[in-house]
Amino acid sequence: MEQGRIGEDFTYTVIEKKEYEKTLKKYQWRLLRLQHVFHQEKMAAIIVMEGVDAAGKGGVIKRITEHLDPRGFRVMAIAAPEPHEKRYHYLQRFWRKIPQYGQMTIFDRSWYGRVLVERIEGFAKEKEWKRAYGEINDFEKILSVDGYLIIKFYFHITMDEQLARFKARQENPFKRWKLTSEDWRNRERWDDYVIAAEEMFAKTDKNYAPWHIIACDDKKYSRIETLKIIVKSMENYLKDQDIPLPDYGEE
Repeated sequence: MEQGRIGEDFTYTVIEKKEYEKTLKKYQWRLLRLQHVFHQEKMAAIIVMEGVDAAGKGGVIKRITEHLDPRGFRVMAIAAPEPHEKRYHYLQRFWRKIPQYGQMTIFDRSWYGRVLVERIEGFAKEKEWKRAYGEINDFEKILSVDGYLIIKFYFHITMDEQLARFKARQENPFKRWKLTSEDWRNRERWDDYVIAAEEMFAKTDKNYAPWHIIACDDKKYSRIETLKIIVKSMENYLKDQDIPLPDYGEE
């Protein structure tokens, strides 16, 4: 895939099943070995996942975590703030979910809700979500300076593919729970979300916390691409700290 912004016509590579399974195993093994090094060196990683409904975040998270040491990671599924959380600055509830040194946390939705859904649905005032870009940059900068590796993903699909997945969920009793009235309402505001996401990229894509936009019309591609980026980011981080990469051995 050519990295680009959503709304641009970028392409992706269709991966055959045999190649997919081989490559998936390879990068899952590398990620496990890197997880061990991060634990030994007391380094922490934060993986942020945003994107459109039905883009496949859940499937990506499953492939990232299914062979990791369960003692060393957490997945934080972020929903609307609880009433008691609204008594504080919106970032307060995320500070409490930051991983310990030596561990990894995947945020399924994140503090970027302030400049996405809260902006679009009017849950945050204009002055609040406009101020949030600087607050988020400062938040991530503090974490980065303290030694956290931050990797941010935005998962995107075409409108046609989203509609097809919505219909498939509707017809599958085991997946029907994934489809809500909010999903259909968000679809009606597709252009608003594109505008908000584009501004988010422009104002929060930093070298210490970069965005990676993943084309997700092909689920196999999106899973492999995400794993590759995480592994490469962790390897580069170790190199920057002059820490040897793990011996991957037989993969």
